[in-house]
Amino acid sequence: MKSFGLFLVAIIALFILLANLGPMILFALGVYLLYVIWKKFNEAQETGAKVFWIIAGLIVFSMTLSNIYALVGVFAVYILYVLFVRNDGPKKGWTKNGSGSDPFDSFDREWSSTEK
Repeated sequence: MKSFGLFLVAIIALFILLANLGPMILFALGVYLLYVIWKKFNEAQETGAKVFWIIAGLIVFSMTLSNIYALVGVFAVYILYVLFVRNDGPKKGWTKNGSGSDPFDSFDREWSSTEK
């Protein structure tokens, strides 16, 4: 039952990720553009150029701020990451009869008993 619940959480997180994929891309683009605008603002020498970069920065900042709910998608990616790292498949060293860590040990015993 626990694994079924984790499966449902993973499915819900996947749907949240897919629903927020567009805003996540726009948010990342906005953050990148803000970085570029900041660099251009620091390189500008004239006052007019600095004013232009400030206005461009405010426009891009408002675009980025309108996509702030994309952080829900980032949280969904984090949940999916944690679920897949936590549930990394069957445990190593597991055998059907539970003896030893090498799965071929039981095969060798069975083979030798059939040869006799």
